[in-house]
Amino acid sequence: FLLQQTQGTIFPAPNFNPIMDAQLLGGALQGISCEKDVLIDILTQRCNSQRLMIAEAYRDMYGRDLITDLKENLSHHFKEVMVGLMYPPASYDAHELWHALKGVDTEEKCLIDILASRSNMEIFQMKEAYLTQYNTDLQQDIDSETSGHFRDTLMNLAQGTRMEGYADPSTAAQDAMILWEACQQKTGEHKNMLQMILCNRSHQQLWMVFQEFQNISGQDIVDAINECYDGYFQELLVAIVLCIRDKPSYFAYRLYNAIHDFGFHNKTVIRILIARSEIDLINIRQRYKERYGKSLFHDIKHFASGHYESALLAICAGDAEDY
Repeated sequence: FLLQQTQGTIFPAPNFNPIMDAQLLGGALQGISCEKDVLIDILTQRCNSQRLMIAEAYRDMYGRDLITDLKENLSHHFKEVMVGLMYPPASYDAHELWHALKGVDTEEKCLIDILASRSNMEIFQMKEAYLTQYNTDLQQDIDSETSGHFRDTLMNLAQGTRMEGYADPSTAAQDAMILWEACQQKTGEHKNMLQMILCNRSHQQLWMVFQEFQNISGQDIVDAINECYDGYFQELLVAIVLCIRDKPSYFAYRLYNAIHDFGFHNKTVIRILIARSEIDLINIRQRYKERYGKSLFHDIKHFASGHYESALLAICAGDAEDY
């Protein structure tokens, strides 16, 4: 269906010339004052694979690394956006997870955002990138930096072993019953069953399970989880459910929270915009507008400023009527 098609805001640029782009970037970065508008015009208007070709041309031309030059010439959040655009998607996920795990404080919300929303293939590639970039195993790091049932659930997600495409109506009612019992009993064993089902059943299967859960309990699964559990374990379970139901809605909700609840949590906004820019950012924008009345564009404009704002808005893109 056309409706089901996910859509990004960034596409391959037509008439792409990496050598010319590399030259323009070199000029912009080497100038007495860095020409930030040129950087925005080029890097937000090329798709990721094109940016990687520009970086290669840049290295051939100047004998230097484009990411290093961006880091040296830019600062603060604007730097994070421009550098973030230069990572391949799996490397960007790995980079974000590494910082979330190895920072002064573990950033649980970042772990939740990434691991609850990625496909088996994305998780596999992200683990490979993590190993290559940091010479350590993602699952080992999750194991040592998190704890309890939150850790068990993250570890399960990081295996990337969710069933694909499979659905069996006869076991959906059983699964729903187990989930319902887990919300009543709350023992360690029940928590374990709960996360096993949510992490390993296929999306199609879980759609049926959630429907059955509603029939059995008269309650929506998200409300039940919120009522019975707390802390990051609860947040992670809810994120998994929301991502299975409608990923763009989940990210719209996360963006809204990041923009409004934390006085603009820059890291989250940057990460979601970059990570979803070639996947479903148009859908996320639509859900945002439907649910919150104001457009994502409007809210970013309201909170961000300067070149940082321009870069975010360029990634967010959209037509005048969205604002």
